[in-house]
Amino acid sequence: MLLSQYFLPLLRQNPSEAQIVSHRLMLRAGMIRQSSAGIYSWLPLGLRVLKKVEQIVREEQDRSGAQEILMPTIQPAELWRESGRYDDYGKEMLRIKDRHEREMLYGPTNEEQVTEIVRASIKSYRDLPKNLYHIQWKFRDEVRPRFGVMRGREFLMKDNYSFDLDPAGAKHSYNKMFVAYLRTFARMGLKAIPMRADTGPIGGDLSHEFIILADTGESAVYVDRDFLDLNFENPDVDYDDVQFVQSIVDYFTSLYAATSEIHKPETCPVPPERLVSDRGIEVGQTFYFGAKYSQPMGAVVTGADGTEVPLEMGSYGIGVSRLVGALIEVNHDDAGIIWPESVAPFRVGLINLRPADEKCRAAADELYGKLRGAGVEVLYDDRDESPGAKFAAIDLIGLPDQLIVGPRGLAAGNIEWKHRRSGKRQDLPLDSVIQRFAA
Repeated sequence: MLLSQYFLPLLRQNPSEAQIVSHRLMLRAGMIRQSSAGIYSWLPLGLRVLKKVEQIVREEQDRSGAQEILMPTIQPAELWRESGRYDDYGKEMLRIKDRHEREMLYGPTNEEQVTEIVRASIKSYRDLPKNLYHIQWKFRDEVRPRFGVMRGREFLMKDNYSFDLDPAGAKHSYNKMFVAYLRTFARMGLKAIPMRADTGPIGGDLSHEFIILADTGESAVYVDRDFLDLNFENPDVDYDDVQFVQSIVDYFTSLYAATSEIHKPETCPVPPERLVSDRGIEVGQTFYFGAKYSQPMGAVVTGADGTEVPLEMGSYGIGVSRLVGALIEVNHDDAGIIWPESVAPFRVGLINLRPADEKCRAAADELYGKLRGAGVEVLYDDRDESPGAKFAAIDLIGLPDQLIVGPRGLAAGNIEWKHRRSGKRQDLPLDSVIQRFAA
């Protein structure tokens, strides 16, 4: 993509309304624009990152055996009345009526909707287990939306729902999602610590929040210091191997980690010298709640003995749009964002220092064409701007690698490479660039 043609409205100054790093940098880097309180438009650069995050989430859900569907944003109130949550959910739920005066709502979550789908289609234990997910926009009318996409009213979420015959099967479904979450966040370069957590309005008696430690986190967390040394890079896993999946869960829950709602200083098993108190950003949560929704909504199947039993259920959420902000919170410096390669909007920022110089323009244009031909995602700064402005822009948007074409380097047959995260710089022979970045 040519930066001269790209819609990238950069800001030089920090917006006064932005209180945390990710909000400031997303606005300055032209990723988002506020439409109203807690509601944002995603501009081209931001949308590219959002789609990269979404795709990693999707791939790991598919790998675990979950199946993708797409449920509507608008749900009938009658389903929520069946479960008993319509009146209990609170003012965060946006309640509306259609032209026929039917009560509807903009879905904050989808337990009721998916339970209705399954109860109409699955009648026998032979059809189980099932795990259905979708990636869809949600709305929760937060009393104080703040921190940009970290706590907005409209947000993109992956939520999925497991259906099993008995508690043992439901526990394995829960464990599979636990492991899938570890893999998902690790692919983005994040250490998301699973912590025992309060179940809140979703319900149930087993839940884990996946928390990234960050000074700007909105909640207090307590972690055994030894947890910070665990290996989060999960190997390939056979999700049908019950014992192996359980062993991974056991490994990551063997040490103490809890949110402030669960943590009790008087019963904490970790001595004070080993307990780390920090702030955390929640990026995902898992719930096992048994028959909380299936029983009142009549979602039952016939078991092997001919008796009807309510489905055992769990639900699992990942804040896809929130993850974009969380990634920035732990990947930035004074100059701007530093994207991990797996979610970067472009792999390479190509900078032509002298667009008016015929040799520079020809070399940069040729390199741009070859990189694109090799499948490398490139943002080419071909603008007639000063070198300082170009360096500042590419540093701000945080692409992993920069290739800098200038007269001095070209005279020696080289271009300059800069690694955004480490700051390392190196002259590369022109004929070696394609091989290096297309690998």
